[in-house]
Amino acid sequence: MAKVIALANQKGGVGKTTTAVNLAASMAATKRKVLLIDLDPQGNATMGSGVDKYGDVPTIYDLLIEDKPIEEVIIKETSGEYHMIAANGDVTAAEVKLMELFAREVRLRNALEKIQDQYEFIFIDCPPSLNMLTVNAMAAADSILVPMQCEYYALEGLTALMDTITQLAKLVNPELKIEGILRTMYDPRNRLANDVSEQLKQHFGDKVYRTVIPRNVRLAEAPSFGAPAMYYDRASSGAKAYLALAGEMLRRKEKTASVVA
Repeated sequence: MAKVIALANQKGGVGKTTTAVNLAASMAATKRKVLLIDLDPQGNATMGSGVDKYGDVPTIYDLLIEDKPIEEVIIKETSGEYHMIAANGDVTAAEVKLMELFAREVRLRNALEKIQDQYEFIFIDCPPSLNMLTVNAMAAADSILVPMQCEYYALEGLTALMDTITQLAKLVNPELKIEGILRTMYDPRNRLANDVSEQLKQHFGDKVYRTVIPRNVRLAEAPSFGAPAMYYDRASSGAKAYLALAGEMLRRKEKTASVVA
């Protein structure tokens, strides 16, 4: 069964979509079967995967609101070699229409149950706000990966996010846990970044990934070419960092599996 990981942070601009696209591509490069779900009406993960959100493509709206079978909304041709469910502006309407539907919090979870055995990882790129789409993601997920910048306001936002996760776990998903905290746009020359990084490690211990994602212009440029960084510039520090993150996550997964066994 696939491990379902939601990428969430209520603070925008922390590299959440960049992480979703590049981590999905890095996992796919290790020959894992990966599904990336874009839940953000901005559709940035969709465009960053080489899928035209303005074209005639099925989206998460069709799955959640129109009840299309999940097999019909999965796009199998992307620039990152993973499968995906796309998003565009129509998904904004889904936030409202979900409120009118029965079992609205678990529609995504119920849909994923039908295809979970076909993938090893399912990544969900959440919108940067707490709405019914995010609730669906957290109800469907096994765990949450939190990308964050090492700055003061991000640390405050992380506290709020942890409270939200605790409340949602009680309501819709008692098994929900933190997968890990990822330091993004990291500049080791910045004293504040180093201070916040140390605080994170003190508070969250091994939940903080060893891998850090550096500030890297190639990561910023790649989406405009509709490709993950590893297919835009594999030698860039950003591409290498996400490959390292994928390796670290796989090692953690194997270690957990061996402990359970």
